[in-house]
Amino acid sequence: MTTTVPAVQEPAERQVQAPASPWRSAWRRLRRRPAAMIGLGLIFFFILLALLASPLSNIEGWGPTDTDKWSIDPNLGGLPYGSAGGVSSSHWLGVEPVIGHDVFSRLLFGAQISLLVAFASALLITAVGVTAGVIAGYFGGRIDMVISRFMDIMMSFPSLIFMIALLSVANNINRVLLLIIVMSLFTWPYIARVVRGQTISLKHREYVEAARASGTGSARIVLTEILPNLSSTIIVYVTLAIPTLIGSEAGLTFLGVGVRPPTASWGQMISDSELYYKHDPMFFVLPSACLFLVVLGFTLLGDALRDVLDPKGGNG
Repeated sequence: MTTTVPAVQEPAERQVQAPASPWRSAWRRLRRRPAAMIGLGLIFFFILLALLASPLSNIEGWGPTDTDKWSIDPNLGGLPYGSAGGVSSSHWLGVEPVIGHDVFSRLLFGAQISLLVAFASALLITAVGVTAGVIAGYFGGRIDMVISRFMDIMMSFPSLIFMIALLSVANNINRVLLLIIVMSLFTWPYIARVVRGQTISLKHREYVEAARASGTGSARIVLTEILPNLSSTIIVYVTLAIPTLIGSEAGLTFLGVGVRPPTASWGQMISDSELYYKHDPMFFVLPSACLFLVVLGFTLLGDALRDVLDPKGGNG
């Protein structure tokens, strides 16, 4: 009589599991960081406000360029009636002094301008900077020398002064488009310099040398071997560049060379509040708080991504 020995089943925890993808592993580490989740929440909140600007302003009943002369007191120099800058059931966050624009509506559409300029500039900077950096780093020689010297020249300009000068003389171009072009013009060399250094390191790795030895073309090597290994560096850099771009747009508009009235902009609102911050502090506080929070959100997320995507493994 043959005795059948039952097969011993391995415990579930000993079963071999497929390793998680690097991006899934990075997301798992990112979720364990409260600061990153706060930053991500702030970013999504302001993106949602920007996307829903039109329906939300319609619910309140005021557009960004509508004026309500009945909400301001001409005897008090155009200050809003009531407390907290004229907050009421009609104007949820009050009105602007003198003009009577609805603050809530202009904050929403100001978010659109800030995020549009920042994201579009970041996209253009990434496209130009990564292309220039990869070409210079991978091919080297004279190509690297020419591109690197051009980057040095662009980085040597006092960018703020030249941005103000260019924005001041170009009056017949769409201001949003002009801001995107001008800010990108003076910012792309910084990511190009970082990408160039990483590319020089990557092109001497064994897998790149093996691909080159097997007859793989340069374009394919760049697309399949170099760029995928640069993705984490690019993501971190762009995430940290966006708050700088948001601040630059607000700063240039504050100085009077960016977005111009009646287009809603946080920088314009902060500039207009200079004369009234003692008597109507909310007109200054609200756009300043929006600007601070959205910049804080991207900064927190960028710092966390830098640690999580660090190839040497941060402390995440």
